[in-house]
Amino acid sequence: MKGSEVVLKALEMQGVDLVFGHPGGAIMPIYDALYDSDIKHVLVRHEQAGAHMADAYYRASGRVGVVFATSGPGATNLVTGLATAHMDSSAVVAITGNVPSSLIGTDAFQEADVYGITLPVTKHNYLVKNVEDIPRIIAEAFHIAASGRPGPVLVDIPKDVQLADVEGTFEHRIDLPGYKPTLVGHGGQIKRAAEAILAAKRPIMMVGGGAQVASTDVMAFAESTGIPVITTLMGIGAYPAGAPQALGMPGMHGTVTANRAITHCDLILGAGLRFDDRVTGKISRFAPKATIVHIDIDPAEISKLVKAHVPVVGDLRDVLPRLKSMLAGLDIHEWWQQLNEWKEKYPERYKTDKPLVSQEVIEMFRQATSGDCIVTTEVGQHQKFAARLFPTSKPRTWITSGGLGTMGFGLPAAIGAALARPGEQVVCIAGDGSVQMNIQELATIFKHQLPIVIAIANNGMLGMVRQWQELFNAKRYSEVYLADSNPDFAKLAEAYGLDGYNVFDREQAAKLIPEVLRKGRPAVMNFVVYESEKVFPMIPAGAGVDEMIIGDQEPEEVEGVKS
Repeated sequence: MKGSEVVLKALEMQGVDLVFGHPGGAIMPIYDALYDSDIKHVLVRHEQAGAHMADAYYRASGRVGVVFATSGPGATNLVTGLATAHMDSSAVVAITGNVPSSLIGTDAFQEADVYGITLPVTKHNYLVKNVEDIPRIIAEAFHIAASGRPGPVLVDIPKDVQLADVEGTFEHRIDLPGYKPTLVGHGGQIKRAAEAILAAKRPIMMVGGGAQVASTDVMAFAESTGIPVITTLMGIGAYPAGAPQALGMPGMHGTVTANRAITHCDLILGAGLRFDDRVTGKISRFAPKATIVHIDIDPAEISKLVKAHVPVVGDLRDVLPRLKSMLAGLDIHEWWQQLNEWKEKYPERYKTDKPLVSQEVIEMFRQATSGDCIVTTEVGQHQKFAARLFPTSKPRTWITSGGLGTMGFGLPAAIGAALARPGEQVVCIAGDGSVQMNIQELATIFKHQLPIVIAIANNGMLGMVRQWQELFNAKRYSEVYLADSNPDFAKLAEAYGLDGYNVFDREQAAKLIPEVLRKGRPAVMNFVVYESEKVFPMIPAGAGVDEMIIGDQEPEEVEGVKS
């Protein structure tokens, strides 16, 4: 076989039946072999979008996403997508072509040191020098990407290696002495965690993206113990948003109840999260009265930002059931009385005395779908509105760029999710700024006739930047105005062959949203919304979670909460 044929056969042996990508000179042999393969290929219009599609394919299905790109600009275009997957722990295998081995390092046409460029944004990467190594390397790449803490792996294959003849075997025993993820939690540490929880009077459980694979165990643990549950931006869906024990999202744009719970709790059970800065705010003010029990499969995350008093390294699917069996007689009735008071006093709310606002558009979508759909988001104000008003209640149905905050993620992510779960409704919540960063992928949606509805909250602004400039830069609105040069999004959608709608008021929105969803056709809905709306509550940069600005939704000032 040729090396290029070996690549595809190795992918088939990993169960791959779909890849995303864009051809070019250095990866041409693989694309030639693809012509005779049963693997389905989705032609993307930009390699960054292809990486996002592969990322979302993994998030929605649990199966490793695969993306192809050629050398030089094709491979460097993957970098943002790989960094996004790396930050959010998504299992992606990227296969890139490179110039022939003899030309590497000569500044050959379309050459770039992709191996070196991607080292900081991948879990691991390879430069294949020998065609006989391809079966082993592909098998290792999938193992590394999907095991332990998931992440992206890049395999760079020079063109001459793709063209080389090879005889050999596809059977390889994976033996990576330096890579042995800890899956089984230490019994002594689990016992210590149980003792700490039993001693607590005001415990909370904080669930992150790592819990998406363990949602059944999270649910069983919460129901058994009665402990309130906070889900981070990446944890949405791992615990049902509408469940009685759900307190919402924490951190910079979290709920009042979640952030007050963090401030006043005496124990945090962190499950599959990394306590990032957007969750914690100022570290010295984060959960000052709490014992921290931190469960994570990645030991590097333990005590990285927040010191763990009881660290437990292991897979949640192993640790939580064992921990649950040790907990009995937990009495937190008084704590729940306080939490319910906060929940009642500070529900989700927004003003409707202005023209159409993003929040009500997003809530209309939640009502029209009953939350039973896959939600992807772009990045900006609409992302935070959606996290609080359109959270999903099933794992792997909330797909957003958390760690890197990548504008341009949501539209291609919707494609990856739709192809991972055919026939399911996918709604992409977008802003007029970030949706234009990968809007060329409307062509991909049209080609595959995917039932995706893209809802653009169009305030004619880079809304989140504008909000910060209003609050913290004396209203010096520097380079945030888009309305004077935005396209007619409905006509743009129609130019790509999709249904397009411009929506200007709440009555029109309320009528059209369910109608468009019922059609089951790909569509772009452009909602012209109030330009000055802001995401509240919020925690200013450098402040603690106890210094939340509630904003114009709530004029009352209460202890520890600013209005």
